[in-house]
Amino acid sequence: MAQSKRPSFAKRQKEQKRKDRQQLKAEKRAARGAEKLVRDGEQKENPPQDDPDIEGIVPGPQPPRY
Repeated sequence: MAQSKRPSFAKRQKEQKRKDRQQLKAEKRAARGAEKLVRDGEQKENPPQDDPDIEGIVPGPQPPRY
């Protein structure tokens, strides 16, 4: 019942694959964060225009129909 003292080669491959996936995800997260900063900067520079569909609508209680 003696087991080998070193982890199996398959286990090492599995751990390396997991580490690679984590690194890839971290890179994607960083890229999305950078895109978000750029996108937020563009939104601040160009404020949204008024929607013509809701132009003239007043929020709050509306007057009676009849």
